[in-house]
This record gives sequence, structure tokens and C-alpha cells, in this order.
Amino acid sequence: MTKLDRYDLQILAELQADARLTNAELAQRVGLSAAPCWRRVRALEEAGYIKGYHAEIDRHKIGLGVLAFVRVDADKNTGERTREMEEAIRRIPEIVSCHYISGAGTFELQVVTPDLEAFSQLARKVLINLPNVKDLHTSFSLGEVKAGASWPLGHLAR
Repeated sequence: MTKLDRYDLQILAELQADARLTNAELAQRVGLSAAPCWRRVRALEEAGYIKGYHAEIDRHKIGLGVLAFVRVDADKNTGERTREMEEAIRRIPEIVSCHYISGAGTFELQVVTPDLEAFSQLARKVLINLPNVKDLHTSFSLGEVKAGASWPLGHLAR
């Protein structure tokens, strides 16, 4: 699969909005019959455009009321030290997202905990003791304006 056409883009948009659609429902929404639609979905999966299907869970309903953004400053940015830090970060379930960042800092983490006390314990006992950590800088979410896992696709249609 080298280029996405309008059907592929529609399939991606529909599945981002509702991954529980049956193939028949999806086919009807994008204007294809069931068999070609199913083949396109399979091709999008095999080409890596669709990486998986997930349930979106309300973090507040499961008791994760605190969302923190933690900038991690590394002591030294060498290959081995950075790999050690990456591996340690992957093992911490409260870290739900980690990105390399430009500017000040090395990583930006999204961390969830039930409350501020739990975050404090995690920061003082776990995060500051990650390999190669020089410093932590934390900001807390005071409310979500926009959140979701849908990627914009308009640039692909041009």
C-alpha cells in the first residue's frame, strides 16, 4: 500500500470515531460493499496504518484523578544512559505517555495517579530515582479542554 485513496481515508476516519463498527456498517458509511471494505481494512492493518483497536476508558471513573506533565532533565544524554532511562520508563504503569522533547529537558511524561499524595510518593520514590535523572519539573492538569486519540487526516486528502 503506497498511497491512501478517499476510501482508505474514510475508513480510517470512521474507525477512529468508532472502532466497534461492524464491517457491514463501515462499508455502508464509506460507500463500498462488504468484501472490498474488509480487504481495505486488512490492507491498512498489514501496512501498519491501523496499529490496534482500543477501548477509551474514562480515567476519572477508574479513580485516576490526577494528570501530571513531568519534564525530566537527564544528567547525561549518552546512548546507553538514555536507553536505560527509556527501559525504566516503559516499566512504570503510571507513565501513560513519554516523548523526547526539544528545548529544556530530555523527556516529557504524562503521569496519572489517584490523587496528589500518590503522585508525591511516585515522584519522590520512583521518578526522581530513574536512571540518569538530574531534575524533574511538574505541571498538573487543571481540566481537559480537548482530549482524544483521533488524528487529523485532512492533509492526506490534498
